Amino acid sequence: MAVPRQHRNKAFLATHETIIETAVRLISLGGVKALSMAAIAREVEMNRATLYYHFKDREALLAAVMEWSSQQLARGFAARTPRVERTDHISRFVLNNPDLITMWIEDFISPGEIRVRYPQWDALVEGMAAHLAHHPEPVDAEVYCTVMLTAAFIAPRVYHNSVRPDLPIETVVERFTREQMRILAVDAHLPEE
Repeated sequence: MAVPRQHRNKAFLATHETIIETAVRLISLGGVKALSMAAIAREVEMNRATLYYHFKDREALLAAVMEWSSQQLARGFAARTPRVERTDHISRFVLNNPDLITMWIEDFISPGEIRVRYPQWDALVEGMAAHLAHHPEPVDAEVYCTVMLTAAFIAPRVYHNSVRPDLPIETVVERFTREQMRILAVDAHLPEE
C-alpha cells in the first residue's frame, strides 16, 4: 500500500526539521567544526543517502541552520508579541546559542545586501522611523536600528563572557531586557506595552 502524499510530505518535513535541530545541537556542543554529514547521520540514526536527499552537502545544511537561527531571531521582532518578551527572547537566544550567533554575526557583518539575509529589515526601520519621528532631535532610523540590532546580538555575550561571567544566564537576560526596555522608552519614546 502506497503512503499518501500528504503523509510523505509531513514525514519529509519532520525529518528535515530533526536534521536541522540536530545540527544546531552539534554546533552548540562543539562549534561549527563539529558539524559533519557523518556526525548528523549518526546522531539521527539514518544512512547518509537519506541525509543527502535532504541536504546536498554540509554547506546546504549550514545554510539551513542559518535560516533556522534567523527565524528564531526574527521572533524577537514580531510586532504581535509584547516588546519585553521579544527583547527577552533575543538575549536568551544569543546567550544559549553562542556558536550559532557567531555564524550569524559573521554573516551579518559580511558585505552584501542585508535585505536578502534579513527580509524584515525595511519593516523594522520603517516602524522605528515612525516612533522616532516625534523625537525632539532628528534621529537616523536606519543607523539607530543597526546600533540596536548589533547591541542586541553582541552585548549580552560580551557582558556574560567578559564583564560578568559569574552571573547565571537568567540574570544576564533579565538585566539586558530591563536596560533595553529603558533605552527604547527614553531614546525612541516607545511606551511600555
